[in-house]
Amino acid sequence: MEKTVVAEIAELLGEPRFHWTDPGPWEEMEREFGMRFPDDFRAIVDAYGSILVNDQLYLTHPARHLLHSLHSHVRDDLEMWREEDMAEFLPSPVGAGPGELIPVATCVTGEAVFLCVPDDASAKWRVVVQEFDSPAWTLYELTFREWLLAYLKGRDVTVCVRDRAPDGPFYEFLPGGPE
Repeated sequence: MEKTVVAEIAELLGEPRFHWTDPGPWEEMEREFGMRFPDDFRAIVDAYGSILVNDQLYLTHPARHLLHSLHSHVRDDLEMWREEDMAEFLPSPVGAGPGELIPVATCVTGEAVFLCVPDDASAKWRVVVQEFDSPAWTLYELTFREWLLAYLKGRDVTVCVRDRAPDGPFYEFLPGGPE
């Protein structure tokens, strides 16, 4: 599955250059939050690391030695979104339990991207995008891979790329990354 997931993304975004293979950071983060992130999300993040896509979408890796760590971002974002006045802006509570939303990415344009934890093991993961400057949110019946592919193809998945990547999708490592 990993090669297929990453190969599809690489066709649009370019070859990954991070290639993380140690499951330790994922295992540590998943123990803390009591859930396992979906395989497609893990494969993409392990391949690319902590990056900025199209000068808009921040994706981060859980390795704690990185300046931009998914582990720290999830913890901080869960705390922020759990504040009583923030809960009204989402379709479900934030957290790592069944039916809850776990924050996994942000955008320079103000959107927050969540994975919706399935209610049971047979259900698929879905994506919720919240527009931070308004109470609007959209649920996508897409896995993270499907959602990211749609984004990279310039489809309307709340986060719009057309004006930010006129020559096609691209990425750069975030400061403190491998380059």
